[in-house]
This record gives sequence, C-alpha cells and structure tokens, in this order.
Amino acid sequence: MSKDDQNSENDARKPKIDRFEKDRLVKLEKIVEMGFDPFGQRFDDHLSIAEARERVPETSGEAGPACRVAGRIMLRRKAGKLRFYDIKDQTGRIQLLFSRGDLSEQQWELMGQLDLGDLIGIDGTAWRTDSGEFSLKVEKLTVLCKSLAQPPEKYHGLEDEETKLRQRYSDLIYGEGVMERMLKRSSIIDSVRQTLRSHKFNEVETPVLHSIAGGAAARPFVTHHNALDMELYLRIALELHLKRLMVGGIERVYEIGRVFRNEGVDKTHNPEFTMIEIYQAYGDYRSMMDLTEEIIVNAARAISDSLVLPWGPDGDTIDLTQPWQRKTYGELFLQHAGCDMRDAEAVAAVAAKHGIEFAGRHPDVVVSDVFEATVEDHLQGPIFVTDYPASICPLTKRKHDDPNIAERFELFVKGMELANAYTELNDPRLQEELFLTQLAGMSEEDSMAKMDHDFIRALKVGMPPAGGLGIGIDRMVMLLTNSHKIGDVIFFPLLRHEQPSGGSSPEKAEK
Repeated sequence: MSKDDQNSENDARKPKIDRFEKDRLVKLEKIVEMGFDPFGQRFDDHLSIAEARERVPETSGEAGPACRVAGRIMLRRKAGKLRFYDIKDQTGRIQLLFSRGDLSEQQWELMGQLDLGDLIGIDGTAWRTDSGEFSLKVEKLTVLCKSLAQPPEKYHGLEDEETKLRQRYSDLIYGEGVMERMLKRSSIIDSVRQTLRSHKFNEVETPVLHSIAGGAAARPFVTHHNALDMELYLRIALELHLKRLMVGGIERVYEIGRVFRNEGVDKTHNPEFTMIEIYQAYGDYRSMMDLTEEIIVNAARAISDSLVLPWGPDGDTIDLTQPWQRKTYGELFLQHAGCDMRDAEAVAAVAAKHGIEFAGRHPDVVVSDVFEATVEDHLQGPIFVTDYPASICPLTKRKHDDPNIAERFELFVKGMELANAYTELNDPRLQEELFLTQLAGMSEEDSMAKMDHDFIRALKVGMPPAGGLGIGIDRMVMLLTNSHKIGDVIFFPLLRHEQPSGGSSPEKAEK
C-alpha cells in the first residue's frame, strides 16, 4: 500500500467532525493566536464554589473579598455591556459578572472565545447583585480547558438511558442530581468505614485472583496466568481469605472490594459490584444484626437529616427507625407460601403452582425457590429473615438444638436482599464433609460447596467462634438515595459493546 493510500485509509477511519466542533476548533485556534494555552495549566489556591458563595456579602450592591474559583460553564446570557455566565464545580454553581469596563480588551476578546462546557478559572470579587443573586465580579479570566464537544440540549439533557451510562462523564455534568447521588455514595462508604473503626475493626485487602471460586453460589469469570500456566478465577466473594485472617489472629476484620460474577444484568445485578464482608471473632449472627443496623442507620444519617427516606415516585418511604423487625424463615414461609417448609408434599404443590421444578431436586433447594417466589416481594422491611434451612448454608453453623436450621439471616428492604450473615462454621470436620457433599440439583459451578483443602487446613489450626456479614454496597446506596437501578449508583456499569448507530439499551440485557 502506498503512503498516499495509507493516509487516505487513516483519514477514512477518523470520526467525522460536526459543525459544532468545527466552530469550537476555530475558537481554540484564536485562543492560541492570542498567546494562551487552550488546555490550561495548574491553577493554585482556588476556592470551591461553595466556599466562594460563603464570602458573598449579605447586602445587595456591596463588594466582598477577593475570590479565585474554577469551574465549567453551564449557562451564559448578555445584557448590554454585561455578560453573565454560570459555572459549576462539584460543590455547586455561581454566577459570574463580566463587565466591559472592568476588563482589558484582550480579556474581553478572550471571553468571546468561550463556549458552554469550557473549564475556566476566575479571579474576582464576591458580589451580591441588586436582585440578590450570588455573584463574582470578574477581574481576570483564565482558560483551563477548551471543550470541543457540544453539550446536550439545554432543557432535556441526556435522555437516552444507555448514553447516560456509557457517557457517565457527561451525565455527571449535565444530569439532574447525578453528581449529588454519586458523591453521596462516597459519603455512605466513608460512614461505613467510620462505624467499623469505632468498633476497632481492621480493614484489609485480599486477592482478587483465586485458584478456587469459593465463598458464594455464583458462576465465576475464568482467566489464565501465563507464567504459572494455571487457571484462575476473579473472586466471587471475599469470605474465605478473611476467615483465614481470623485464624491468624485478626479478630475483627473487613474488606470493601469488587466482586465478579459471570451472570445476567438487571435492575439489581451487575457482573462487577462492590460488597463489604465483615468478620467478628467471638460473635454470632445476632451480633451481626446489631452491627448491620448501626452501619446502615449511620450511613443514612451521613446523607440525610431523617431516617424516613423517600422511595419511588409515589410518596412511598423507607423507615429505618430502630429496632428493625426480625422473623424466622419458617414463620414467613408459612405466612406467605401457606404451608410448613418441612412438609415436602405441600411444598411440592406450591412449587407446581408457581412453575418451579421439584422432581429430583433437594427438598430445601425447592423450598428456597418457593420462598423467593412467594415471600420476598412481601418483605418491605427493613426486616431480618433468620434461621434458614441448614442444607442451603454450607458455610454456616447449625442451631445447637436443631441441626436442620442454620444460624443465618438475610436483611430485606423493599423486597430486595441487602445483607447476608452467618454464625460462621468453624468445625473443620463438618466443613470438609459439606464440601464433599454437593447439593442435589446443583451443578458444581453454581454451588457454594467447593472443596478448598487449604481452607480446611486453616480451620484445623483453629478459627474462633464468629459472626460474619456481607452487605451489597451498591444496593445499600440504591436504597439510601432513592435509586431503582443498580446502574444509577455505579459510576461505570457493564454495557454491551457500543453499536455504530443506536444500539441496545440496558433494559434489553435484563433477565
């Protein structure tokens, strides 16, 4: 291929430039001709816009102190020899007042090269206009980054759901409440850490690459380590390594980490998500109930003045006022499925009514499916569902007076599972037996009971009696921020490959 042909092919691959970008490129060149860097330099000692607004005087028409701020242009309008621009940063918005009489010709001309979406720095004076508007009187303008992309249409913004998720950077800038919601996520996670620090828990990091996909019932992502020529799995849970650390003597331990499950995408599931797992030596599942309430209530207080939070568009609420309801699995099963969970014949009849396969399957697996179909939607909560069938909880200690029941709870709010906790099984003989005995009707890849010889070896050294807890961070953020899709609280949720035109929406990928 000749050089000219190669250049032609390269040109053909370049995305076409629309008229808006062409106009912005003209202005960029003008900024360069004027001797300025259109992509800016460091801009020290500027205030956040929230801090600058605190300096605005109370009296209209009165000058306040000097301020230096930086932000993105969101709005502009003119009135005679005045220009009004609104800029925003992650703390808020403020109006800028450009007056031709206060600026040099060069500065006024530089202002003329600005567009919506540009990042600028301002040195000016805090001011309150005659109408009472917080403002900064501009004395010096600095270009920090010339935006080449046209913002979304003013009144409707980004409307396509897939575009919002794929172009999260634009959604954060222009989406109503998106920045606030995502910053609340950070505050919630910080609150979780503060609560655990107050109880002397130690935060640790454990491997993401596992040689055995254990600790949960989930299908893993598989990868290969070339140098060691071994198959590895992205972790599906944090549990087994944290328990090893308890064996080693770290009595209160937790990790906030990304977990990966090779499964479907829907409103409450993303293949890559954040969870926290917490283990407390010499505790049990009741200790974990108390801790769960404290963690979530403190997180709610970190972002809200009330424990009664809005939920949905129709005035529904979530009331986190303590204490939370606690009911056994068996009580709820009887109430909503209409039969005793130990009555196999009655359970089979209910299963058949709901199209749940029961022939040849372990009875407790059928019970679990019936519970999901008949009970979970009624669990508006917050409610702790306690005492599960032991056979579906292979890592959990049995009740001392009834070995068929496991000391486990799940927390449900608005029909969604939010937390899962056990009194941890620390008998290496029973744990090995459970690893060796797969549940009927469950494939190896879908079972929690995967043999892990090193974990058995660790239990033989001796793990203290303990309570363990897992909380889905993304789901907790959903509930506390009135968000109804997990993709709304994850910065970059997994999406299909982008299609050249249009493309499929996230809803089409849902189960």
